[in-house]
Amino acid sequence: MTAYVLIRGGGDLASGVALRLHRVGMRVLVVETAQPLAVRRSVAFAQAVYAGKIAIEDVCGQLIPSPDEMQASWAVGRVPVLVDPDLDLIGAYPPVVIVDTRMRKTQESIALDLADLVIGLGPGFLVDENCHAAVETNRGHHLGRVYWEGGPEADTGTPGKVGEFARERVLHAPVGGRVETFVEIGDLVSQGDLVMKVTEHEIRAPFPGVVRGLIHPGLYVEQGTKVGDIDPRPETFRCWSVSEKSLAIGGGVLEAILTQPVLRRKLWED
Repeated sequence: MTAYVLIRGGGDLASGVALRLHRVGMRVLVVETAQPLAVRRSVAFAQAVYAGKIAIEDVCGQLIPSPDEMQASWAVGRVPVLVDPDLDLIGAYPPVVIVDTRMRKTQESIALDLADLVIGLGPGFLVDENCHAAVETNRGHHLGRVYWEGGPEADTGTPGKVGEFARERVLHAPVGGRVETFVEIGDLVSQGDLVMKVTEHEIRAPFPGVVRGLIHPGLYVEQGTKVGDIDPRPETFRCWSVSEKSLAIGGGVLEAILTQPVLRRKLWED
């Protein structure tokens, strides 16, 4: 079996990790659920679950029907995306590294013998309990730092500030229900514009800006689910390029892998 890195989750932070590893020649597989809840879908490999494939910057992610198709995707320079939330493929296709990017923010038990190296991103991971190494995801001085003892900082509960806005730039479902959208990622909106409805509850733009993220329309979401992201800056290029935060976290994951000489040899063998 070809040595590869399994990335659990395909949101925007996970996709930054996948790009960093792919670009240095590692074979990566993104594993998702049947209905991903990614908001920054234009830079998330999770979107391949709905669209079949997605181009993020210069890299194409492709949905595959089974793990048997991984090798064919790697051969043409693509990142394969597989729906397998329970990681059933591991029995027949064991990865060398697992990167858990799901950002659960609370501790979750993960078997450390599933791979040679298990890396967890953000709050909820504790070295030697549910990961071998963890990477800081909170913005600030420690963003992207690798922990081999302890774990990342606790969840702040507040999104990073952009301009004058922090908490208000992230849109959440006011109730549980079906999502109907009225704008697209990359659209400019004015304060008060209708962005979406959850059931019949309207969600309007809290300030003028760009729709940087929008959950896939038609999904059923629970109350409080993150469903949109408005950026007060008027430029649209950020909608289509991986963020500095994602790349910093990806650099931390790359560092964690490269500290292991045995893994380096496995992951770059032909």
